[in-house]
Amino acid sequence: MSEANASTTTRLKSIFGGSVGNLIEWYDFYVYSFFSLYFAKAFFPQSNPTAQLLNAALIFGLGFFVRPIGGWVFGRYADRKGRRAALTLSVLVMCFGSLLITICPTYATAGWGGAALLVAARLLQGLSLGGEYGTSATYLSEVATAKHRGFYSSFQYVTLIAGQLLATLTLLLLQQVYSGSQLEAFGWRIPFAIGAALSLVGLWLRRNLVETEQFKAANLAGENRQPVAELMRHKKEIAIVLGLTAGGTLAFYTYTTYMPKFLVNTVGLTRDTATLVSTGTLLIYMCLQPVFGAISDRVGRRPVLMFFGIMGTLCTWPILSAIQHTHSAWTAFWLILAALVIVSGYTSINAVVKAELFPAGIRALGVGLPYAIAVSIFGGSAEYVALFLKDQGVEQAFYWYVTGMIFISLLVYTFMRDTRRDSRIG
Repeated sequence: MSEANASTTTRLKSIFGGSVGNLIEWYDFYVYSFFSLYFAKAFFPQSNPTAQLLNAALIFGLGFFVRPIGGWVFGRYADRKGRRAALTLSVLVMCFGSLLITICPTYATAGWGGAALLVAARLLQGLSLGGEYGTSATYLSEVATAKHRGFYSSFQYVTLIAGQLLATLTLLLLQQVYSGSQLEAFGWRIPFAIGAALSLVGLWLRRNLVETEQFKAANLAGENRQPVAELMRHKKEIAIVLGLTAGGTLAFYTYTTYMPKFLVNTVGLTRDTATLVSTGTLLIYMCLQPVFGAISDRVGRRPVLMFFGIMGTLCTWPILSAIQHTHSAWTAFWLILAALVIVSGYTSINAVVKAELFPAGIRALGVGLPYAIAVSIFGGSAEYVALFLKDQGVEQAFYWYVTGMIFISLLVYTFMRDTRRDSRIG
């Protein structure tokens, strides 16, 4: 959708439609993480709580490991058939995944069969999100005006975080309605049923999206007819996406999805208190995304990324260590919030930076595939690595691991070009 023929109203409707669908998909994906404290024992033999969480975290990670396949399949589909078609299909696949978890039998009923169905559902959700990121990043970047592209595209992470927040609020509400034993018995199924229903709303919203003018022009010119060959001409850009994502995605999942478990399993807070802390920090974190996105529209993308890289390298170990040794919920809240302010330097603009690296004919594939590979390796494994190192008695080794990966991303930020000044979107 070009600036010349797109009204502000149409653009805002497009951004809303793409963003709300993104919110629903991420809600579906994250309720697994937030409710695993309750359903972990339902699918695995009785053992110590950390081992049960390890099993649940491993299946959570499997959803990430298939994301490169989703990035490949949906990226090609988005570049060949259109952004709208790919976004619609991805939310439909997510709906099936959530519905499957809703009806999954437990270990007591079906033995390992229940865990197998849980794995199948997570694979469907992983495929969906593998395609969702690259396509939604491309769509939001293409419908935005050049002057405010960082601001508008930041709403991808606004809705991503909102999905996490909605999952957290659902947990908080159900904790007030049901006892812990009731949530473990049946209450954990409710949020997945809600997610399946919400996915149908997302499907309706996305069927009414307008296609972007950039896709139409690229399709007409035949720029998307040899996606593999064209993508291989951009090896440097692929390497940049992998490098700039590695540290950012690891930090993001450390302070969001893993943090409630960290607060319960390491700090010793109650599950209710940990949920409240996560809710408060996520709410503020969500509001920070457009602020950092707007800043990048004025000063450039690279300085914002450098802020994350430098502060993340210097502050990760002190922050995580301080959280580990506190017993105060308020202290934990402020420490996590400080970390999320730093991480905002990455999350707010990473989508637009990647979209600005690639031409329109392979943009969804170029953004989605290397990003999904990096997330599957570093983001999807964050919980498992953290819990494994804790189980081995070397929990602080995880803090240094996160620090080291952020430093590697900092090196990429240091030498990459500023995509705001040299954007392929136009």
